[in-house]
Amino acid sequence: MTALVECVPNFSEGRDGATLDALRSALTSVPGVRLLDVQADADHNRSVFTFVAPPEAAVEAAFRAVRVACDRIDLRVHRGEHPRMGAADVVPFVPLLGVTMDDCVALARRLGERIGQELEIPVFLYGRAATRAGRERLPDVRKGEFEGLRGLIGVDPEKEPDFGPNRIHPTAGVTAVGARPFLVAYNVYLAGGDEALAKAIAKKVRGSSGGLPAVQAMGITVGGEPQVSMNLLDIDATPMHVAFHAVAAAAREAGAGAGWSEIVGLVPERAVHGAAEAHLGLREPIGEHVLEEAVRRSAGPSLGEWLDQVASASPTPGGGTAAAIAGAMAAALAAMVGRLTVGRKKYAEVDAEFRALIERAETLRVALARLGEQDAAAYAAVSAAYAIPKDREAERTAAIQTALMGATRVPLETARVAREVGALAARAAEAGNRNAVSDAGVAALLAGAAARGAAYNVAINVAAMPDGAAAADLVAEARRLADEARRDAERAAGLVEAAIAGGP
Repeated sequence: MTALVECVPNFSEGRDGATLDALRSALTSVPGVRLLDVQADADHNRSVFTFVAPPEAAVEAAFRAVRVACDRIDLRVHRGEHPRMGAADVVPFVPLLGVTMDDCVALARRLGERIGQELEIPVFLYGRAATRAGRERLPDVRKGEFEGLRGLIGVDPEKEPDFGPNRIHPTAGVTAVGARPFLVAYNVYLAGGDEALAKAIAKKVRGSSGGLPAVQAMGITVGGEPQVSMNLLDIDATPMHVAFHAVAAAAREAGAGAGWSEIVGLVPERAVHGAAEAHLGLREPIGEHVLEEAVRRSAGPSLGEWLDQVASASPTPGGGTAAAIAGAMAAALAAMVGRLTVGRKKYAEVDAEFRALIERAETLRVALARLGEQDAAAYAAVSAAYAIPKDREAERTAAIQTALMGATRVPLETARVAREVGALAARAAEAGNRNAVSDAGVAALLAGAAARGAAYNVAINVAAMPDGAAAADLVAEARRLADEARRDAERAAGLVEAAIAGGP
């Protein structure tokens, strides 16, 4: 499984579209970064970007975005409702998949050191990455904000940064870089009352005042409405619906109410499910009853998830499955070329032929996808056979022979189907839409690789059989199919290269 870290940088800009676009481009310019969400608020004059990436890519992407913020955001003229001390105000790393909190602490320190050295912005480490007492909580680190910290950094030893110069950056201020568990930014707007009431309720519900555990809160005015702005540091300790009801109860005591709420950024599914289960009084998890979740389960893993499975230490999915999927991709490309050919006057002579080609390619695509699944199941049967104790020698030998024979027939069928796909792809390259000839060529190459890879799996399974001679004809057939698919691929390659005047 590919290691993934979540990063949620907050920037002191929520109004200028060009700057927001530049920040987005900086993050997504790094391979491996998946930008999941962008929340920009004009009243706060703040934006929150949520992305996931492998650890090293996350550090690089965060640095590029901080550099953009440094170049484009001037805190001397910045005004907004949300407290801030930096153009790139805070950059937290959160462990997601295959990453520990210690890993995130190391990432925070690497990023902080780079920001300090290359951008000359002082950096405070906070959260789990904090190296000094009193810097675990972001509100304590940010106290005084940009304007107040200008007179403290370089004067007050308690405000000496962890990285970078011991002076505030004149326009970009200070950046907090840290590591923390998953946090939910959750705001409740009051119906009635004013900012003073919002501040009083915030004091009542925040954990540091004896309120809700793992909750930070402040009262502000946003868009003319009083708001209790909260960070839920542990949604298992204080779920969103508990925080909402606490604010609503405190507002009612003052003759007001809770009007509506908002989530800033992304939340885990369990946060939403927990709220639904609590209000509906369900005894069982609600996820089992959610239509979209059932659809996701039935669809199987995404392409990225499947590639993670292939890259893992598990032997399945392995080469046999990959060969079948390569063949399925070849069939899909052949069908695409067919669809780009039919219905066009220039290719009227082959219209009927290519309609049949599309239908056959689709049938073969489905067959190869199914063979990919069967390959993994066949491997499981082989593993079960080898697990039979060796003191049951006759039973074990027979089971291994049977399982390997079954495991051999799957890639052999893959080779047969892939060979047919190769022939369709070569025909598509020969008579299909000239603008898609390279796609037909790729299809033929993939089909050839699928057949050759399947033949490898046939040969290695037969070699492992106690009685390999019983399946020698299967090896010969697989090799023949692979050679025929190779010839189709070579023919298609020649047609492609001629069509593109030599090609690479």
